[in-house]
Amino acid sequence: MLLISILLKNIIMENILVLGANGKTGTHIVDILNEIDRYHVRVMLRKEEQKANFNEDKVECVIGDLEENFEDVFKNIDKVIFAAGSGGSTGDEKTRAVDRDGAKKAIDYAVHHNLNKFVMLSSIGTDNPEEAGDLQEYLKAKKAADDYLESKAINYSIVRPGALTNEEPTHQIKVIDGLEKGSINRKDVAYVLVKTLEDKICKNGKITFISGDKDIDQVLETY
Repeated sequence: MLLISILLKNIIMENILVLGANGKTGTHIVDILNEIDRYHVRVMLRKEEQKANFNEDKVECVIGDLEENFEDVFKNIDKVIFAAGSGGSTGDEKTRAVDRDGAKKAIDYAVHHNLNKFVMLSSIGTDNPEEAGDLQEYLKAKKAADDYLESKAINYSIVRPGALTNEEPTHQIKVIDGLEKGSINRKDVAYVLVKTLEDKICKNGKITFISGDKDIDQVLETY
């Protein structure tokens, strides 16, 4: 019992904020975080009724809107995962409001509250949005947010997966230079996002990947 007590005392609990937790990828992020004892999870939701999607015994749910002032949700937070998005059916104005401006506000709040790390869910193709056709405005917004994050004095990771699918996870990826096209299931993307919360993984860097044949953990050991 004494040994267990000592080990528990040595576990440093971290408060993790997830923005975009109610999205398709966000729900997987929360599920993975809930399996890790050292994390306390807080999620920001737009509507009260969305709380029913989460186990409030494990997850702290707060109400906030990326298009408004949501700085309060950053109080007593150690690290944040930004996985929010305007969705594929919204117009360019909404895309800029959420994916660009909402992300920039989140970055400012994180800096102001001295968070230890900011993990950004971005996208493949962000470095060349002009080549993206219908996705051009979306990728421009993502690039603006990524560039803004890189310019700030905060430890960060920028995660750029290929096209997202709802297939079953394989726990295997392939790192690419951003020019190669491909897809990746949401659960493996969520795993990468959670893994990059660790201070030394992808520290102040970017990782672009698709489904592949390399174990995720082995790949991330090199970032």
